Amino acid sequence: MARINTNVQSLITQRVLGANNASLKTALERLSTGMRVNRGSDDPAGLIASERLKNEQKGLNTALSNSERADQISNIAEGGLQEVAGMLTELQGLVTATANGAGLSREEREANQLSVDSILQTIDRVASATNFQGQRLLDGGLDYRLSSIASGVSQARVMSAKFPGASLALDVIVTNSAQQGGLFLSMGAASIDLNTGSALVVEIAGNRGARELSFASGTSIASIRDAINSLSDTTGVTATVSGTGIRLASKEYGSDEFVSVKVLNAAGMNSATSGIHRLNAANFNAAATIINDGAGSEVEFSAALNGVRDTGQDIRATINGMSALGKGRTASVNSDQLQAAVTLTAGQSQTLGSVGGSGAAAHVIGGGAEFMLSGNVESAGKVSIGLSSIQTRSLGTVGIGFLDSLASGKANNLVNGNLSDAQRVVGEATQQISQMRGRLGSFQKNVVGANIRATSVALENTAAAASVIRDADFATETAQLTRSQILVAASTNVLSLANQAPNTVLQLLG
Repeated sequence: MARINTNVQSLITQRVLGANNASLKTALERLSTGMRVNRGSDDPAGLIASERLKNEQKGLNTALSNSERADQISNIAEGGLQEVAGMLTELQGLVTATANGAGLSREEREANQLSVDSILQTIDRVASATNFQGQRLLDGGLDYRLSSIASGVSQARVMSAKFPGASLALDVIVTNSAQQGGLFLSMGAASIDLNTGSALVVEIAGNRGARELSFASGTSIASIRDAINSLSDTTGVTATVSGTGIRLASKEYGSDEFVSVKVLNAAGMNSATSGIHRLNAANFNAAATIINDGAGSEVEFSAALNGVRDTGQDIRATINGMSALGKGRTASVNSDQLQAAVTLTAGQSQTLGSVGGSGAAAHVIGGGAEFMLSGNVESAGKVSIGLSSIQTRSLGTVGIGFLDSLASGKANNLVNGNLSDAQRVVGEATQQISQMRGRLGSFQKNVVGANIRATSVALENTAAAASVIRDADFATETAQLTRSQILVAASTNVLSLANQAPNTVLQLLG
């Protein structure tokens, strides 16, 4: 059968050549772009998956960049804190050297004070100069801001907080009071009456140390109180006269504090009217009922050779419903949502119930340094840390004093100030700087560092998943290119033959 109007073989060959050209074009496109999926028609489902993975990759890359930025900021802050720590160590040496009063002239003390003043000025300068792109890191600008602080709160510090609204209330409920260590020495009269030629010898001890005291017959209880108080810096124990006795109490609150009394020589103190009493559990200002068996709340002086001791008690409380760790009068919590420490006044720490009445102990109204360490903008991926001020007027506490009190003319200066208090202030400032460095180091290592490692692994795996879907396999595509080239060439030749086939009809026409 021979027809010339319709060359079916040519049409078939043209169709096959078109398909082979399309295959060749696809192979060339994939090899030139390096991607298997260049448009939706290449792989609709694969395109959707790869675009999602592409977005995740971008988010993870940005999260990795954010983490590295947080690490850089932490390094800069750590450098400033390290320098201040070194200067505080120098301050400690100057205070100790100046305490050697008999060995130093006034001119030498004044020279030491000049060194102290320059150190204090340098600390303030470091606090102001430590910055990242103009943002000061250690002057309190990145500390959390508090408002509506209740009268029963001595100090409130927020190290980290996450809250979606404009503010976060700190609800503190005291469940068990903070207590001092304390004992009551009942003397039976306004002055002590002892055996002839004897002396009452007692050892008073607290968490700072112990001292032995000796009192002759006829010594007034006011004089005994003054003698105990003159050594309170050494023992950590204070004394007050109450009726015909003396109430001893530790200077601070908490389970680390204690008061101990050993009677080394009772000297005939009348056991009927005198003794060592424990204080009433419900009223620290009152002695417990006398129990004359030596094992209850009262011990006779003659039976106290091995000592009578009373230990303080840490506060117990909840903060925003979380059980808080108690240390003296300070309750603290540490969670992903809130890291804070609240120190209560002496009266408030012994009052069970909510601090601030129907209100809150304080409100967090902003501040802190926030970092987004996740590819997804959500609360779980956000971390925050507060960097409190390290200026000299901020280092220290209300009870002990602040570092600027060591400056010339102030209460704890080295020329004529209280050197014992100066040393305690420097010690507290050193502890605060060390805690800041430890907290910042933990943030770097356990939060930022861990996030960098985890994000890097996630980024690798996400990129690998996207590559499997979208990237071209060059071995496969090269083979496909070769195949398509051969088929196009073959189809072209066959098309030429198919187009020549109708010419054979001319032979029938003679």
